[in-house]
Amino acid sequence: MKLLVTAATILEVQPFLQFLDHESQKVSAHQYRLANCEIQVLIAGIGMMHYAYSLGRYLATNRPDMALQAGIAGSFRREWALGSVVMVDREYLADLGAEDQDQFKDLFDIQLWQPSQAPFTGNALVNTFANLPYRPELPKATGVSVNMVSGSTPTITRLESKYMPDVESMEGAAFHYACLSENIPFLQVRSISNYVEIRDKSKWNIPLAVKQLNDELISVVKSLASLT
Repeated sequence: MKLLVTAATILEVQPFLQFLDHESQKVSAHQYRLANCEIQVLIAGIGMMHYAYSLGRYLATNRPDMALQAGIAGSFRREWALGSVVMVDREYLADLGAEDQDQFKDLFDIQLWQPSQAPFTGNALVNTFANLPYRPELPKATGVSVNMVSGSTPTITRLESKYMPDVESMEGAAFHYACLSENIPFLQVRSISNYVEIRDKSKWNIPLAVKQLNDELISVVKSLASLT
């Protein structure tokens, strides 16, 4: 099995990289072999522009059997404790569009895109989890991808009323779009580092989120390696 593991930053997957350094055979920089599983780690950069470019460049010359995105996220759901790990099954591009007075209209609203044009389902990028060799037992989440992390009541209210999201990131939609377009089975796993609210980093717990994320990531990769 050829597995692509991708993240926006090294910080988010550093414990996973340490696990690979100790438990797998290192083939080259960011390329490993665990049992019969070939693992490529791609640090794709922060934000949809960097992520789409890095991932597109990689997929132009490589075709993994499965792609796995790992990262931290903000949560709209207070019932999910910080450090909770979820898998995102649908993504919305939540700030690509136009302002019309005090309203935001996405590209579907202004008819520059048509609902269910490939690779969208309606106006969402939906992962059906088809053809995945392994799927962890994690809560499913709806994600919004943004270029500007939400930190004001009007923005948060708009996102909640328009998309009913569970989590927010800056790269999820780029990952879903690429994998759906290339018909590559994929999984997006995220841990909750903070709640989506008026910005106050003193309330965040990034170390806990990174630990929980990497514990799950290592578990998933071990399970995949045992299947091959």
